[in-house]
Amino acid sequence: MKLKILGIITFAILLLAACSSAENTSNTNKPENQNTNTEETANKNLAATSKTEILTGNTFSIVAKEANHKLNEKVSVTAWTFNGSVPGSQIRVKEGEDVTINLKNELPDPVSIHWHGIPLPNNMDGIPGVTQNAVQPGESFTYKFNASVPGTYMYHTHQDGVNQLDKGLYGSFIVEPKETSYDRDYSLMLDEWMSSPEEEMDMGSMENMEGMDHSNMDGMEESSSDSDNKQAEESEDSASMMGHDMSNYDIFTINGKSGKDVEPLKVKEGEKVRLRLANIGYMSHKIHLHGHSFKVVAIDGQELNEPKEIKDQLLSIAPGERYDIEFIADNPGQWYLECHGEMEGTEGMKAVIQYEGSSKFNDQPNSEKELPEFNFTAYGKTASAEFTLNQKFDVEYTMDLNTAMEENEMVYTINGKTFPNTDNLEVKEGDLVKVKLINNSESDDHPMHLHGHFFQVLSKNGKPIEGSPILKDTINLKPGEEYVVAFKADNPGKWLFHCHDLHHASAGMVDMVKYKGFEPDFTPDPDANNKPE
Repeated sequence: MKLKILGIITFAILLLAACSSAENTSNTNKPENQNTNTEETANKNLAATSKTEILTGNTFSIVAKEANHKLNEKVSVTAWTFNGSVPGSQIRVKEGEDVTINLKNELPDPVSIHWHGIPLPNNMDGIPGVTQNAVQPGESFTYKFNASVPGTYMYHTHQDGVNQLDKGLYGSFIVEPKETSYDRDYSLMLDEWMSSPEEEMDMGSMENMEGMDHSNMDGMEESSSDSDNKQAEESEDSASMMGHDMSNYDIFTINGKSGKDVEPLKVKEGEKVRLRLANIGYMSHKIHLHGHSFKVVAIDGQELNEPKEIKDQLLSIAPGERYDIEFIADNPGQWYLECHGEMEGTEGMKAVIQYEGSSKFNDQPNSEKELPEFNFTAYGKTASAEFTLNQKFDVEYTMDLNTAMEENEMVYTINGKTFPNTDNLEVKEGDLVKVKLINNSESDDHPMHLHGHFFQVLSKNGKPIEGSPILKDTINLKPGEEYVVAFKADNPGKWLFHCHDLHHASAGMVDMVKYKGFEPDFTPDPDANNKPE
């Protein structure tokens, strides 16, 4: 959302919430061609530790609807959900499966589903006004595609995403490889919420405020006098407020739960355990696995070549990114998987790894301990890859990411422009494309996400990538950083390339890869209220 500077401050009441816990799947065969509630099949082939169901097969029904959820022991809210939980139902399919998902919208506003990271046809990408019209209240839309590339993915709304995703419209999507080597499989979606949402301001129209309303604050305990004091402080500071204040997000969650409400991750001694860490929020989270060595086996769903064991390193996971790690459960007891940092919500983003049959708690949380950060640019073993820095490319493009003021608003620009006026990256099918991304913003990270393609990371700050080839769909640029990436234009369409801090995207940081000669197979409806950012 864009933050507008006005003399009189109108405070929008927001509350962001979700309810769900860690999703665990044992490495066994799952029933084909049906939707499966995990709780009903836990003794047979799936095990779950939350109210978020796990759906398997190849045909699914997803209903967007409101539901009440407990975020932590103090805060309960009404969320917007897929199938009544946040995260929404996890979808698990087999590599190569043809998938059909019917979305029904029972919310008061239009919605869509974007299948984050999954290569699919352009008309299935779920972008209102770009690939389809937003699905209106009471209506349905059917998505069909082939799950051709195994990995850890996400699905989420892409209609007015900065508000709707904040309300809880997201879930995990796992494409299982034909062969697996792990015994236990947990999916952990990272997010952040506000316990005092009145501090999050939007000075726009009443219609915009309605879109922001996260409503029904069952758990709010702040007194009116405290709230008034905070409003006065915000009024004094508003004239100098230039960007989105992320400190308002003070409850960090794992699968929609925070603190003691996060379900433990149960393991047995000797098992190989895969943790799928997916960041659906708007800020990076540094995750530390206690008590065990581990391997980073995949990034953004794409396997790494011969990853090596590391220990006591922080995984900094940016918005839109996914990191899969594996460890051997060889240290019985109870251990923490926790977020490190100094923000108020940090301590709530913590799960316990609990060995079955062991009551010993041989660990203490330590979220402020300084540890080195994992560096994917020099990890694993070198292998042949599709692209090199010095080869010939058909298209070369630079994306200068920056921050500016435009008509008294803070905006986020690509090459000095904001969406929909950004320059398109025009390609022909078959082109080899090299993109240089540079973050010239002084204080903001920009996790850039490309739809419809994976790109190979070739260099960081001018230094070539060492170790395993790195294929991603989302890459985070801290202030002053530069990455060079490359991809083959092998999926015709109109594809967004945008910042996955959706506050930045909604304030302009969206570009588009457009294939020459491509025409979409839908007609934009001016009454659909399409909001693709």
